[in-house]
Amino acid sequence: MSTNTFRIKKEQKGRSVFSKLENLLKLDAAFKSGIPVRFVPYILFVAFVGLFYIGNSHYAEKNVRKIDTLEKEVEDLRADYTTLKADYMFAGKQSEVAKNIARKGITESLRPPEKIVINSEH
Repeated sequence: MSTNTFRIKKEQKGRSVFSKLENLLKLDAAFKSGIPVRFVPYILFVAFVGLFYIGNSHYAEKNVRKIDTLEKEVEDLRADYTTLKADYMFAGKQSEVAKNIARKGITESLRPPEKIVINSEH
């Protein structure tokens, strides 16, 4: 029966961008004993700004969606208003009023209106 052995991988020729960046910044030496205390306020500030940015973008997207729905509703209401106004104007025409009143037995007067003059002398 054969025994298990540990193989050491050979280093690859093409190094990744992150390994090059890590070698350039040399962060291993700074973080050997943990995160230095002097960086904690900066890290907290960056975390807070990141959370604020994420929350603000969610709020903006919610407002954009609300604006879109309201614009569609306004467009529908404007179309309803236009049709109702056209129907009202059509129903208010003299010929249409005469048709509707004729159903109730009232006819249109054929005599022109008379002007009533009141003398201011009593």
